[in-house]
Amino acid sequence: MTSNLTGIYTIWLRDLRRFWRDKPRIIAATVQPALFLLILGTGLSRGLTTTFQTENHEGYLVFIFPGIIGMAILFTSVFSAISIVWDREIGFLKEVMVAPISRWAVAIGKSLGGGTVATLQGCLMLVFAPIIGVDMGIWTVIVLIPLMLFVAISLTSMGIVAAAYMHSMQGFTVVMNFIMLPMFFLSGAMFPIAKLPVWLDIMVKVNPMTYGVDLLRRTTISTGYFSLFTDLLVMGIFGLVMTALAVVMFTRQE
Repeated sequence: MTSNLTGIYTIWLRDLRRFWRDKPRIIAATVQPALFLLILGTGLSRGLTTTFQTENHEGYLVFIFPGIIGMAILFTSVFSAISIVWDREIGFLKEVMVAPISRWAVAIGKSLGGGTVATLQGCLMLVFAPIIGVDMGIWTVIVLIPLMLFVAISLTSMGIVAAAYMHSMQGFTVVMNFIMLPMFFLSGAMFPIAKLPVWLDIMVKVNPMTYGVDLLRRTTISTGYFSLFTDLLVMGIFGLVMTALAVVMFTRQE
């Protein structure tokens, strides 16, 4: 068990250091959500006739802010798993697999590493809160950070499951973009999910990212569509299933 815990920590630390040393990656992963928030959000807010109201604020930018945090977490979480494909191509993954640790420890370490990196990326988006008028106290941030980690680990595990099947970085990028874009646009990040057409309502409610965004929105601006229990339950079940699949996939790796 000591060897497995050491292996989990080492893999987690490796992912964290790779993220910290890759400054262009940090900048690019921050700029993309910022463009959605400041440019697309501002443009849409000028053309919308509906006023988006929350408990203490109003405005479309305030409404989509938690969704943009979710976007940063989603894309960073899933694409952190691309390192598995890269490690397989250069032969590093084979060295990890023959190390004297259980393979489930490798999967857990990757999930924690990618989840931590995604949480840090989400925290960077909090600097835009005062710019758009979101008043977040210190206690809100303290509660928000573990919730972001909770969502990020679940999404990272999903990326790990996909990466276990992929043998090229190009294939992984194409497939995950095909999955992530619908997950983001059907999560309620950019529009309210009340009073949708039946077909769209079904697609939104079967999307696990919907409950992650709702959880972030409830914490950040004190409004949500589902109950807190529902958000935590759905994301928790999704995270457990994805983590279990990630462990199984790594156990079967040759």
